[in-house]
Amino acid sequence: MPKMKTKSGAKKRFKFTANGKIKTHQVGKRHRLINNSPARTRDLRGMDALAPCETRRVKRWMPYGGGI
Repeated sequence: MPKMKTKSGAKKRFKFTANGKIKTHQVGKRHRLINNSPARTRDLRGMDALAPCETRRVKRWMPYGGGI
């Protein structure tokens, strides 16, 4: 049986937590930052958990990362 391939874009963008949730970078931190308040920019630091409705789709893209 051949191995399943991982989507190369997904492996660069997502990481699995120990509980099976998916961590991703927060949106809104790339450009046009002068429009955000400083507090908003600080709040966008770090990683964020992916919404449960998106998790199933991303797990399909990463079959060996604890996915379905």
